[in-house]
Amino acid sequence: MQKLKLYGTPLSGHVHRVALLLRLLELPYEFIEAPAEVRQSEAFLALNPFGQIPLLVDGELTLADSNAILVYLVKRYAPGSHWLPEDPAAAAQVQAWLSKAAGEVRYGPASARLIAQFGVAEDYQAALAISARFLPQMEQHLTDRSFLATQQATIGDLACYSYVAVAPEGGISLAPYPAIQRWVARIAALPGFFAMPSLPYPTGR
Repeated sequence: MQKLKLYGTPLSGHVHRVALLLRLLELPYEFIEAPAEVRQSEAFLALNPFGQIPLLVDGELTLADSNAILVYLVKRYAPGSHWLPEDPAAAAQVQAWLSKAAGEVRYGPASARLIAQFGVAEDYQAALAISARFLPQMEQHLTDRSFLATQQATIGDLACYSYVAVAPEGGISLAPYPAIQRWVARIAALPGFFAMPSLPYPTGR
């Protein structure tokens, strides 16, 4: 198998969820650092006109969007696995959590972290408000189950994990959410797991 290439940066949760699945599937890949200046280059824009990461290259295929990459990797290299079940109801549950990752997680905990750590021009109070609505719902959902979509870990878990796990880096404590903390620990216990580099918790907010 030709080695996969993953363009990204280590501190991106969107990149982390893809790299995490690659590790969990034991797929060899080359990680190519793609900071902002690289993403603005002609060479990168030729691969992805949107200039975004993560970007996966698999032979002749070039694919962007982290959740789309997760689906592709499972369908291509682990079809029928627990990561994306064939059962229609279970697959629908996975899709629902992929949507939460692109919605509430992205504009809640992920946005708060982007603002607190990198000064991105987004609305911090809005990010806190979204998190304050979403995290209690997630907590309730996980109270009597181990994973988000099915009885085993799926790509829905990986898509939500990266930014929820580091929510404190955006000034959002996970202390009120013991079920979420247990879920975070379950993901971290998966064989092949690795964490994003940690950042200091913000102060003064």
